[in-house]
Amino acid sequence: MVALINQNFRCNEQIRVTPVRVIGADNEQFGILSNVEALRMAREAGVDLVEVAPNVRPPVCRLMNFGKWKYTQKKNVKKKHHEQQVKEVRVRPKTDTHDREIKVKQAIRFFQKGDKVQFTMVFRGRERSRREVALEVFKGVLAAFGTRVKVERPPTMDGRNMVMILSAVKDAFGAAPKDEDEAAPETTPHADAEAGLPTDITDVTSAPPPKFEPQPALPDGASGT
Repeated sequence: MVALINQNFRCNEQIRVTPVRVIGADNEQFGILSNVEALRMAREAGVDLVEVAPNVRPPVCRLMNFGKWKYTQKKNVKKKHHEQQVKEVRVRPKTDTHDREIKVKQAIRFFQKGDKVQFTMVFRGRERSRREVALEVFKGVLAAFGTRVKVERPPTMDGRNMVMILSAVKDAFGAAPKDEDEAAPETTPHADAEAGLPTDITDVTSAPPPKFEPQPALPDGASGT
């Protein structure tokens, strides 16, 4: 298959050289044709004629959906270069079931993008003396995720707050929903066929349920590690 990545291409009417060697999206060999005949073939098939090997004689052109191919490449590059971050989700000892569900959904969006999530329990005033309540909130969060997460850092005091860091089990949450700026591009009348690019599907493997041991209560002003 002709390499297509990291090249600039002439497409459709931009191709002035004639004749050209034409291959299909599935590597069908259509032989050497005039560029007019090759372009007619592409339009009848509802795809683009793309010059993929301009330095050979005759040049090689492929029938393909060029707009969708460029869009897919852009998404793959963006996904490949994503740097994992630790995103913070703040909760309170008084967080009720409904609020906890909202926080869990927020964390799921971070997991889908490949990030870790730090749950930070924010104490106010004398609430630090009720750390058993904070631990119950964290247990509820873990129960909501089930076996889909791993505990990177169990609940421990960090200054005046209590933190817990979680990471997602591979493929447990699937891909992140498309952002508005990642919507599929509109195609031209002669570029409506499927690009035919493969999609890898990996089975989700089970993981043991996350566990942690409650930390002993610390005197006010002290921090755990």
